[in-house]
Amino acid sequence: MERVLCRIQNGVADVRLNRTDKLNALDDTLFAELIEAGLRLREDPGVRTVVLSGEGRAFCVGLDFTAFRAQADGRSWRPDAVTATDASATGLGRGQRAVWLWRSLQVPVIAAVHGYALGGGLQLALGADLRLTTADSKWGVLELDWGLAPDMCGSQILPRLIGPDRAMELALTARKVSGSEAVEMGMATRLAADPREEALAMAHEIAGRNPKAVVAIKQLANTTWDTEALQAGFRAERVFMEENVGSPEQRAAARKRLGTERTRG
Repeated sequence: MERVLCRIQNGVADVRLNRTDKLNALDDTLFAELIEAGLRLREDPGVRTVVLSGEGRAFCVGLDFTAFRAQADGRSWRPDAVTATDASATGLGRGQRAVWLWRSLQVPVIAAVHGYALGGGLQLALGADLRLTTADSKWGVLELDWGLAPDMCGSQILPRLIGPDRAMELALTARKVSGSEAVEMGMATRLAADPREEALAMAHEIAGRNPKAVVAIKQLANTTWDTEALQAGFRAERVFMEENVGSPEQRAAARKRLGTERTRG
């Protein structure tokens, strides 16, 4: 794989998004490689912990602009084969799979966030069990800027972390918050001067513990989540996404946002 690098050492899987020229923006290839990496790690009995980070200047800035341009023009924004595969696989959309796969691994997953975690990038970070971040990083639920709602499990995970009202405020205003505020809200776990290095150190420490107990801790913590309600929420999230993307209202929002971006450029 080229856009997702993965190295396993002493039970720690170091997974890095590697599309640095686009600030690790999510395109078809990156989505596919994220899912492939997660599935491979799920089947590797030697993996004890996972660190998920981004190479270059950002963790992930969200969906690639080519998808938004296609949405604005009313063109297909993802391959037909992707839609068919999603429908026949887990019932989750591609973006949902790329996020929930990490949460559903048996072993702990630590996200190391620097630079930006925006839109789909923020939702990807939410798929981890723990999130370390720099104080000056920028987090944002930006989907409404494009006429969208969070559709990569974020509508279900974020309210459970920070409360429904705070999650709604972030989604409705599309405002960016710093890493420091993300920690204060409970969206991120704690601050780190070098998130990836500190996440790797934590991961190696966890990897040296009783693996059965580590797995049990994650499983027991996850029992506090209402799985049936989550799955129902994921289905509703996907249904709205399928109905909304390409609608006149969403296309107008995307065109407006693209015009704003051109003006800034």
